[in-house]
Amino acid sequence: MFEPLTRRLEFFSDALQLRAHRQQVLASNIANADTPGFVARDFDFRQAMDSVRSRGPELRAGAMPVLTGGNAQHLRTSAALADVPDRNRVQYSVQTQPSLDGNTVDLDQQRANFIHNAVQYESTLRFINGHVRTMLSAIQGQ
Repeated sequence: MFEPLTRRLEFFSDALQLRAHRQQVLASNIANADTPGFVARDFDFRQAMDSVRSRGPELRAGAMPVLTGGNAQHLRTSAALADVPDRNRVQYSVQTQPSLDGNTVDLDQQRANFIHNAVQYESTLRFINGHVRTMLSAIQGQ
């Protein structure tokens, strides 16, 4: 009965965790913009999300539960997404600006990616908040 109610919440939770991970990767690129020989990294968010969604039941069964008691039907944690190969398979970015020191970070592109990802992260949070409010209204009968 509760599975249809939580399925959408799980989707947004997965997206939020992957967005947070991508934000860390992009922040690392920006932080190393002046590091000689640093190669910019990123991952395909859509491919990683597809991988998470296709492996959903397996992750749910083996996930460490958020609530105490060890019930496999509880919500997944970020530890559950650590097993997703696409999340850990960070690829090197294609160099767009040649650099004498071997650094491949295009600072303008990385900043644009960072801001775009931050906006997507914020919108995912808003969707989660709206979904939770809707579920609470339905439970309370309002």
